[in-house]
This record gives sequence, structure tokens and C-alpha cells, in this order.
Amino acid sequence: ANTVIGAGVVMGQDCIIDSNVTLAYSLLGDRVAICAGARVGQDGFGFAPGPDKHLKVPQLGRVIIEDDVEIGANTAIDRGSGPDTVIGAGTKIDNLVQIAHNVTLGRNCFVAAQVGISGSTKIGNFVIFGGQAGLAGHLHIGDGARIGAKSGVMSDIEIGATVGGFPARPLKEWLRGIAVLRRIALKKVK
Repeated sequence: ANTVIGAGVVMGQDCIIDSNVTLAYSLLGDRVAICAGARVGQDGFGFAPGPDKHLKVPQLGRVIIEDDVEIGANTAIDRGSGPDTVIGAGTKIDNLVQIAHNVTLGRNCFVAAQVGISGSTKIGNFVIFGGQAGLAGHLHIGDGARIGAKSGVMSDIEIGATVGGFPARPLKEWLRGIAVLRRIALKKVK
């Protein structure tokens, strides 16, 4: 009900598209599942400052969703502005996730609810995102990286690294910082 399969959409075998989904300019592999309310292939946030007003940058790319991907309810995946936005095979995306234009998300990633990935970020395979993590644009996230919930990622992350906090840094370093702040706060109270 109320699903729109728009221009430039090609779907593979055994796809499941729920109600209130909008698809445009997308290539879906086999066994892709898209939950209710998702928007895939819409224009990204592409603007350039002009002397008198902001100018819209044409969004000409597609969204390529490989086999066995699941996309949660009310998630938005923007089409590429030139290069395509790519979601790798086996990746699982929770509800309310925003994936901006030109993002490449590797194979078998887990993306928890309310994660936001800014444009042109390149993400490796088997990366795990905790809920509400946010990534700046044009980053490189290595294979197997783990990003803690509510982390603010503002720089590249190495292969296999585990990070947390804002700005995101190695998890043990962030946890030590929290412990030090707690000890300082408790001393001030006494």
C-alpha cells in the first residue's frame, strides 16, 4: 500500500518491499528487504553556496543495493551525486538511519538505529555501528571497525579499531577519560 517504484529501479529475485516505501534510481540485488516508510534513491543534500543564493547540485547517480541486504523502517538512502551510493551484500540496516549521497558501505555491516553517515564516506566490510553514531563526510572506515553508540566520528578509523565518544577515539582511551572525570567530580562533591 502506498509504495512507489519510480524511475530507474531494477529489482532482483525474491525482494520484499513493504508499504509506504519510495524507490527511485536504484538497482536491487536478490533477496533485498525494505521495511515500511523507507526512502531509497532520493536526492541527497547537494548544494553549493552562490553569491546570492544556494545552488542545487544535480544528483545523477544511483543507489546500488547488493544481495541479502535488509533496510529498516523510515531509513533514507540518498542516490549518488555522480558516483553511486553502494550498500554491500549482507548488510543489515536498522530503522531511522540516514545514508547520504556517494557513501560506500561494505559487505556484512551492522548499522543500528539513528546512525547518520555523511556524504562520500567509504566504509569497509563487517563494520558495526552502535545506535545514534554520526559520521562526518569523506571519511575512510576500515574493515571490522566498531563504532560505539552516540559516537561522533570526525576522522578516519583504522582496520579493526573500536572507538567511542565525541569526538570518537579508541574505546579504552575514551573510557579512561570518563573514569578520570568521574573521580574529579566526586572529589569536588566531597
